[in-house]
Amino acid sequence: MLRPEGALDLLASPDLIGLGMAADDVRRQLHPEGVVTYIIDRNINYTNVCTDACTFCAFWRPPGHAESYLLDRETLFEKIRETLSLGGTGILMQGGLHPDLKIEWYEDLLREIKRRFRIHLHCFSSPEILNIAQVSGLSLRDTLVRLRDAGLDSIPGGGAEILDDEVRRKISRLKCSSAEWLEVHRVAHRLGMRTTATMMFGCGETLAQRVNHLEAVRRLQEETGGFTAFIPWTFQHHRTALGRVVTEEVTAVDYLRTLAVSRLYLDSIENVQASWVTQGLKICQVALRFGANDVGSIMIEEQVVRATGVENRATEEDLRRIIRDAGFVPKQRDTLYRVLFLN
Repeated sequence: MLRPEGALDLLASPDLIGLGMAADDVRRQLHPEGVVTYIIDRNINYTNVCTDACTFCAFWRPPGHAESYLLDRETLFEKIRETLSLGGTGILMQGGLHPDLKIEWYEDLLREIKRRFRIHLHCFSSPEILNIAQVSGLSLRDTLVRLRDAGLDSIPGGGAEILDDEVRRKISRLKCSSAEWLEVHRVAHRLGMRTTATMMFGCGETLAQRVNHLEAVRRLQEETGGFTAFIPWTFQHHRTALGRVVTEEVTAVDYLRTLAVSRLYLDSIENVQASWVTQGLKICQVALRFGANDVGSIMIEEQVVRATGVENRATEEDLRRIIRDAGFVPKQRDTLYRVLFLN
């Protein structure tokens, strides 16, 4: 098992190819069939109203702002209809921390979606769930139970950024602590829900703080086994307050190195996803030889990264092509990483 000091050495190592080969070996052990997966789903950002004011985010707007919005139900339902018509199997729904939406609003929405559509609901980051609990005067467990019973199927890993409170105080001082983020996932896992873990790096953290993040995720996975995937991606500087302070962007080499170390460190998490949304299709393809076994979604829609000005696009055939050209078999999956035998 890779220890923190070893991971730190690897993150600073000049031997990129050797590191990639080691990560590829772990990928091969976990996925010997030579398949790389992708999903057809949609990111629905139901509101940009948020009270956290994170410095790395270009998407949020304060309550009452002229550009703030909350999607009405029919607009949201039409987005789901279109997703299903395009072969989609899931909805990733996240938004800001709205100060006025209590749990009944979310319960009604989840129940109505499930009544109308047969689709997997992968929704609400840890900060959102903690905000719902606070606004509603509920415990975390009761909040998760009620959301689950209303139709929430699984929880995304958003809001993790770097799980080191020194970093969090600098970039998102109002957001939940590392322990609070982890507790949401711990309780969800104990309730039988699966979740994903993410890491947004390149936001001014040290390499040691990246390792702290990996260690926190690994410890929780060893405790609960509830994470389906780890998804590292890079901070997008443009149009953000933090981007005026942290001006040096993560290079492709640093991305690949961090991805590979993540695969080595988190060998108890079955899947590691490469990010074409932040890195582009070419680097995403290279990442398949640096430990990644999944390329994520075609992203019919996504607003948070797009708010920074990043305009990477991909069709299903784009993703299948880069997978094939990297020497793998492309397979469509669902949100829980189960392969769909449709192609």
